[in-house]
Amino acid sequence: MNGALRHPGGEDDAMTSSMKTYLWRLGAAFVVYALFLIGSIVLLVNNPDASWRIPVALSPMAPALCILWAVIRGIAEMDELQRRIQLEGLAFGFGGTAIVTLSYGFLENVGFPPLSMFVVWPVMAVLWILGLRLATRRYR
Repeated sequence: MNGALRHPGGEDDAMTSSMKTYLWRLGAAFVVYALFLIGSIVLLVNNPDASWRIPVALSPMAPALCILWAVIRGIAEMDELQRRIQLEGLAFGFGGTAIVTLSYGFLENVGFPPLSMFVVWPVMAVLWILGLRLATRRYR
């Protein structure tokens, strides 16, 4: 591997301390998100006429903001190469999601069943991961 592309301190294969911190923050935020999501679903199913349904339905968004913070902070703490890989991965995910969702939108015009907006983020996440793999391979 080209020396200019190596992590400082020769940590090519080992996970860097900042990456471990990033993954810990992200993982913790996802666990809290899952707990809020499960809790809100249970409360909403068992209280279909409650006046507080809207705040409870939106409660998983608080830990979702923590996920966003973890991603932004994690990227800010990466070295230039890792940021470039993330940018290329995000560009692939963003553009690919646009292609997939627009295509399906046109198919809805000819009778395909409408999809929930909940489908968009998983599509983007999968394409972001695929984009990361392609970009990482390119810089090896």
